[in-house]
Amino acid sequence: MSIILFRTLVAVAQTGSFRGAAAQVSVTDAAVGQQMRRLEDQLGVALFDRSEKTPRLNQLGKALVPKAQAVVAAYDTILDDLIGDPRMIGELTLGAVPSSIRGLIPQTAKRLMGLYPDLHMRVVPGLSPDLLEQVEQGVLDAAVLSAPARVTERLNWMPFYEEELVLLTAPSVTETDPRRILATQPYIRHTRKAAVGELAEAWLFAQGITVQDAMEMGSLENVVSMVAHDLGVSVVPNMCVPDASFAELRKLPLGPEAPSRVLGILTRADCSKLQLVQRLLEQLSAVAAGNPDR
Repeated sequence: MSIILFRTLVAVAQTGSFRGAAAQVSVTDAAVGQQMRRLEDQLGVALFDRSEKTPRLNQLGKALVPKAQAVVAAYDTILDDLIGDPRMIGELTLGAVPSSIRGLIPQTAKRLMGLYPDLHMRVVPGLSPDLLEQVEQGVLDAAVLSAPARVTERLNWMPFYEEELVLLTAPSVTETDPRRILATQPYIRHTRKAAVGELAEAWLFAQGITVQDAMEMGSLENVVSMVAHDLGVSVVPNMCVPDASFAELRKLPLGPEAPSRVLGILTRADCSKLQLVQRLLEQLSAVAAGNPDR
């Protein structure tokens, strides 16, 4: 039985006539009459009183209208359930690189949960390669991470902000030439397992810069902590939403060939919460672009 027949029946009830229904569903008066005959034939009952010139819904027809409305409403919203209408979703499991946990993610979560008060978020920190794997496996609904080296057809990559890499130093370091600083100060590496670590290493190699290795840290926030304690310097992204520690440190430009980290959201191509992820993307973009404390 076609949904069109129920939709036309609802239109007849709402407008009070075949002519009004025809205008509402964009068919001719005759087509409305034919559709209602077909509906009666398929149901095996009479839905209209045709004793007068203008057919009117009989008692059975009137009783059927609410059920037809429910069927039409269910049909019209079935795709919402499949693509993730935020009103239908109880939880969002979001992966996030550690550097986003202290500023970007909390501010974004506050805005998103303000839009959807019943939403429950579960945030899972991790390095970009690990988060990518969890998205692929369906463990995470989405992840905020650095741009993957490759994105397969099974994945959906949505970038929202580009962070240029800078030389990070403690306020006590007064030199302004990044090369001199890197040649004379202990260097704190960000693990090569992370996308940021790979970017920094590639830039140092391309520039022919040899650093004085002091330590290697597993997360960007730990690198920041070591630099804040004046234990060395590091090449890191100029975070779009910095925490207080990062904001107080010196950020020196690396020059015209400075690389950038691109942040974005990664989901599976068949993500069942697409609408919610789109709202998340909007809030992430707004928070990242609107932060004045960089």
